[in-house]
Amino acid sequence: MSDQAGAIGVFDSGHGGLTVWRALQTRLPEQRFLYLGDHANAPYGEHRPEEILAMTRAGVERLFELDCRLVVLACNTAAAVALRRLQEDWLPGRPGRRILGIFVPTVEALTGVAWAVDHPERQVRPEDPRRGIAVFATTRTVESGAYGREIRRRAPGFTVAEVACPGLVAAIEGGAPAEELAGMVSGFCRTLAQRMAAPEAVVLGCTHFPLVAAQFRAALPENAPILSQAALSAESLAGYLLRHPEFAVPGGGTRFLTTGDPRRIAPRASALLGESFAFEAAGAGLP
Repeated sequence: MSDQAGAIGVFDSGHGGLTVWRALQTRLPEQRFLYLGDHANAPYGEHRPEEILAMTRAGVERLFELDCRLVVLACNTAAAVALRRLQEDWLPGRPGRRILGIFVPTVEALTGVAWAVDHPERQVRPEDPRRGIAVFATTRTVESGAYGREIRRRAPGFTVAEVACPGLVAAIEGGAPAEELAGMVSGFCRTLAQRMAAPEAVVLGCTHFPLVAAQFRAALPENAPILSQAALSAESLAGYLLRHPEFAVPGGGTRFLTTGDPRRIAPRASALLGESFAFEAAGAGLP
């Protein structure tokens, strides 16, 4: 990949991961990144789990081939469905490689318990407060139960309401009008209100959803804070690189790849994020 060796890989199903990349690049401007969007298969949230696992594995493998020794899964669906299986069953055969996911720092921030703790349930104190957590995510992320399972494993007193948002990623990627997006978001927030009147924290559990954060903010209770997964992930990566400096790739700059048509993807990403992006074709090796 160019005359500069290596980069930190950032993988997403499409445009959504750019919200994470932007936070990573802002927090770690000295690091070099390589972004890969699997636009040809987006959105992941409507695929079957085994398909998500296969597509995520193919994307990470492609980034490994391009000399990314560390890859961040900037896709909640990929992280919720595939991260643990890739780390446990696939990654051991690839020494010197690591995969991180946006899902992990979010759970850590909510519960105050590190992911690496062997028995997180033993870290919970009787005086830990009960909290109501709302998670908006794709259908597959919700069906995986990953957020509720991992949050309650670390904080059994927490109540977690996971709301599936079918069609929202496709609408965002497809450039739906603001009024249509607002209507969809309002419907999902009404579903939440039937299950949890006053969430103490809200997670937009899909990296596309910050692109419609204003619509969520307007439809949610005023006092319900919305966590920034992108900022949490950036701080988490900064801490990881301090502990594991061998995975740092100084030099700055980012290269953007897509499995879709760069001529179509670049202008859409630029319009959504409000800055210019130049995408290249990812090349062979991905489904």
